[in-house]
Amino acid sequence: MSGRIEARLAELGVTLTEAPAPAANYVPYVVSGDLVFVSGQIAMEKGTFITGKLGADMDVAAGAAAARTCAISLLSQVRAACGGDLDRLQRVVKLTGFVNSTPEFGDQPKVVNGASDFLVEALGDAGRHSRSAVSAASLPFGVAVEIEGIFEIR
Repeated sequence: MSGRIEARLAELGVTLTEAPAPAANYVPYVVSGDLVFVSGQIAMEKGTFITGKLGADMDVAAGAAAARTCAISLLSQVRAACGGDLDRLQRVVKLTGFVNSTPEFGDQPKVVNGASDFLVEALGDAGRHSRSAVSAASLPFGVAVEIEGIFEIR
């Protein structure tokens, strides 16, 4: 099913893939009332993990690009939670971004902006959200970024 939001994504050159399967013993999302809680989505592009540590072997621009891939995966999960109809998405409520970074690195917010900026570009005001951006000493599979989200649907 393709609607208004997926048409906008296509304008941006983004085609959503099937929602990624969980990597461990959890579900990819939980729907509670009009909220969808999406489990952390890790940085991947074309089936390959985007690995690295910010402040050591990855710069902010590369980290932001990795965060953008997480946001795309988040939308794939929301689409699955909505039975394939992404136009049921009302707004992004909150993101929590985890950035694989050195103790000295302090630009986690700039990295997570890669996801936030993409969601606003794709969804307009409905993409504006509250957010946390925190450092992590390591992340699964050595990925650079992991982001979880809360979304309001109808």
